[in-house]
Amino acid sequence: MTTAPVRDSDPAEVPRFPDPRSAVCPFDPSPALRDLTRLGPVSRVRSWGESTPWVVTRHAEQKALLSDPRLSARFTHPNYPSPVDPRHAGGVRPDMSFVAMDDPDHARLRRMVSGVFTVRRIEAMRPVVQRIVDDFLDRMLAGPRPADLVTSFALPIPSLVISELLGVPYDDHEFFQVNSKTIVSTVATAEQRGQAHGRLSEYLDDLVGRKTAEPGDDLLSQLAARVTTDELTRSQAAAMGVLLLLGGHETTANMITLGTLLLLEHPEQLAAVRDSDDPAVVAGAVEELLRYLSIVHLGRRRTALEDIEIAGRTIRAGDGVILLGELANRDPDVFTSPDTFDITRDARHHQAFGAGTHHCVGQPLARMELQVVYPTLFRRIPTLRAATGTEKIPFKYDAVIYGVHELPVTW
Repeated sequence: MTTAPVRDSDPAEVPRFPDPRSAVCPFDPSPALRDLTRLGPVSRVRSWGESTPWVVTRHAEQKALLSDPRLSARFTHPNYPSPVDPRHAGGVRPDMSFVAMDDPDHARLRRMVSGVFTVRRIEAMRPVVQRIVDDFLDRMLAGPRPADLVTSFALPIPSLVISELLGVPYDDHEFFQVNSKTIVSTVATAEQRGQAHGRLSEYLDDLVGRKTAEPGDDLLSQLAARVTTDELTRSQAAAMGVLLLLGGHETTANMITLGTLLLLEHPEQLAAVRDSDDPAVVAGAVEELLRYLSIVHLGRRRTALEDIEIAGRTIRAGDGVILLGELANRDPDVFTSPDTFDITRDARHHQAFGAGTHHCVGQPLARMELQVVYPTLFRRIPTLRAATGTEKIPFKYDAVIYGVHELPVTW
């Protein structure tokens, strides 16, 4: 990758983005992304469709921009920097999901689901999640060795948890897992992604209809009630369901497997997580895992609505912007020795969940699940180890959400 400073008028010298992580250091940002930091906190890259969006690499500038209403999250802007063509989203239009809206529409729809994800309500779910984790560990321990930690443990746990919260039948987990995997793939065609999104949208739309007729004690039923009172369209409710279902299991599942593998490579820190009776120790370890791994590794993407002056550069109205959380989370101005994995550090200022009005609404649930999963896994199976070398593990270089496709483990 070219690392010399570039002028706005010299796009031929703009470095390429994205660039895969190195197989030698699969937990770290790619070496090419590291080179971007040498160009300054804000610089151009050549990305999908030969566009040249801005990339923001430092923590302070990212935090400021993620809170700036002059940046739009709408997918449908002409220069929105996305690997997925919004015209091929399939089923429900992408701008019907609040994640792709700006305030006040974003805030209005987000409030309809945010109450379910308050810390108090999520903490009340902790005993339920503990039982779910123990149940899947019982099944894994009773099964063959080696076991794939992804399919036997990491993927089913958040899938079941989000299914119960939303009111989605867990019996359909294979259907929504397969389609979700296609949606977050960077190697699937636009048509394949669109078809997968369409299938999930139709499925959630049908569920919303059923919840309207027969409501239950779940989030989809709450959304269905708002459809009845004309606060939401049925398509909007379905789009929100797709977002929460996909986000509620894909991200946490990948954090479980990737975090487990990282802890296995740091046995002293693993022992601290396993043996501590102090919830603060486990909570701190989870924050450091979130910081260090940064599984959202294609950036948070926006389009400028107005000219924005930042770090000595001018982002013009209409320019695409990519905010790279994995670099913000390795910013030495914020984190001492940022490339060192250290569960004793205060990592709470990481941007694994974003920042500003679009920060991840489900982060309390993700945190709680991870706080239950890691110590329980290592206490129940103290001899757990990877059944193959790290170099043989298939990492998800081909997905928007980073992780591993499979993780063979034994004990």
